[in-house]
Order: sequence, then structure tokens, then C-alpha cells
Amino acid sequence: MKNFLNISDINSEDLKQIVEEAKIRKKNRIGFNKSQADNDKPLDGKSMIMIFEKPSTRTRVSFDIAVKQLGGYSTILNPDGIHYGKGDESIEDTAKVLSEYADVIMIRTSSHKNLEEFGKHLSIPLINGLSDQSHPCQVISDILTFEELKGDIKGKTLSWIGDGANNMSYSFIEAAVKFQFNLKIGCPKKYSPNKKIINWALKKNTRIEVSTNPKDAVKGSDCVMTDKWVSMNDKGDKKKKKKILKDYQVNKKLLSQAKSDTIFMHCLPVGRGEEVTNDIIDGEKSVVWQQALNRVHAQKSIIKWCLD
Repeated sequence: MKNFLNISDINSEDLKQIVEEAKIRKKNRIGFNKSQADNDKPLDGKSMIMIFEKPSTRTRVSFDIAVKQLGGYSTILNPDGIHYGKGDESIEDTAKVLSEYADVIMIRTSSHKNLEEFGKHLSIPLINGLSDQSHPCQVISDILTFEELKGDIKGKTLSWIGDGANNMSYSFIEAAVKFQFNLKIGCPKKYSPNKKIINWALKKNTRIEVSTNPKDAVKGSDCVMTDKWVSMNDKGDKKKKKKILKDYQVNKKLLSQAKSDTIFMHCLPVGRGEEVTNDIIDGEKSVVWQQALNRVHAQKSIIKWCLD
């Protein structure tokens, strides 16, 4: 049984195979209707349960469509509609029950510890649809998008601008190790990545640079990425955080410091006029809508890998 919780948990060859499988499945769907199942229907007769403890647009819809395209069935649960969410049933009991009903489960949660606890008691594969520590499905989609446009990501340089201590930043640090690309992080000192994960990456001979100067962080970059300054997990002073991050906005002036053919990525939802200006996210360098579409194809490949 294989779980998909963190990029760091999975060996490089498997991760690369997941991306390649996604490319093939996407190519094989040319001319298909959006809800039409793939020819091989690898999930025929199988089902996925999805638990959403946090609001979701892309993850909810893309996973539901992914399961249907694979020929399977999906059930979506919200915490206020199940005993676990109301606090009157344990994670252990919930996991054991759900294991009897489905073939794979996906959870989107604010607690990575809860995710890991589910994993201990499930007898079916578990996929991390987002936690406070990582967002591995999004990163696989982003790498798929990058390689469709720029070729093999190995040896390329990607830049992360803004909050360097959030789940997306951490998943990209892990991905830099596994896919062997260079990662430059531009962030205020207050929102720098945890030293433990940086040291882990450096020990793996990965080129990771952390700078408080956003211009330095995007120089020579093949791809510039950012995320909402204030995420669903933030519990502090939101206005204060935005003020600290105001010099890390991705705009025309900052993007001009990157390579002339750089691309811009954002996992969405976007805070327009905050972490990125409208002319960039809606401009010719932006690939955010391709990223969003690729969530379907990346997650189909992840589901299939878990069940193989």
C-alpha cells in the first residue's frame, strides 16, 4: 500500500514516473469530452472518498473529475456532516470504517498530524489534498506544467517569492531535492523557511538559496512562483503580514529581472493587486490556467500510482 503525503516520502524515480504518466494520459485524451472516461478505465469498479476540512475549489473539482476520468466513483464528505468532524468519533475508528467502504482516500486538512494519524489506521492508500505542512499534488501539477512548456526540469532554476514558510514553499524545497532543480526563495526574514528543511535539502546537494532581496531571488530564473500572502492556515495579524510582504509583489519590474522567457505560476486562489499584479497573472508569461487544468491529470496519475 502506497500513501502520497509528502514529496520527500517518495523516491525520485516514482515521482518522475508519476509526471510522465500524467503527460501520457493527458495526450491520450485529445478529442475527448471533459467527463469522458479514459479508454483503459483503471478505476473501473473502484471508489475514492474525499474529506474536506477546508474550503476548496480546484482540489475538490479536479479530484472528482480525475476519478470519473479514470472510470471510478467518488464520495465527498464535509466535517460537519460526519461524526469525526463533530468530535464524537476518533480518527482511528473513522479510518477503519472508511477503509471498508472505498479503495483510496484523499484528505484536505489544516493538521498534518491528523493526516498522519489517519494514515496509521487506514488499510487503503491515503492522498494529501493539502495540509498545513505540504501540498504535494499541487507541486506535481506545477512540475507537469513546467515540463510541458520548458522541458526537463532537472538543472533549471525556479524562484519562490513571498511567504517562504508556507506549505507550498516546503513542498517545492522537497521537490527541488527529488527532481534536481535549483530553487531560489525570496522572502522577508520573518517568513523564511524552517532551517531544518533547508539543511536537509542542502545535505542532499541541492542548490537552495534564500534571500531577503526579491530581485536577487528571480535573477536567471526559468519560472517565478508565488502564493497568497495570507492563507487559510494563517492565524496572526493579516494586515501586518501583508505589510511585511508588500515589497515581494510579483510585478512587471520584478519579473523583468528573470530570464526573458520565464513563466509565471500561481497555485490559486489569487490575491490580485497583492502578491501579483493583474498584468502579470493575466499576461503572456502566466501559465496559471494550464496549472489548474493539470491538477486533473497530475492527480489521476497520483491515484493510479497509489493503487498499482
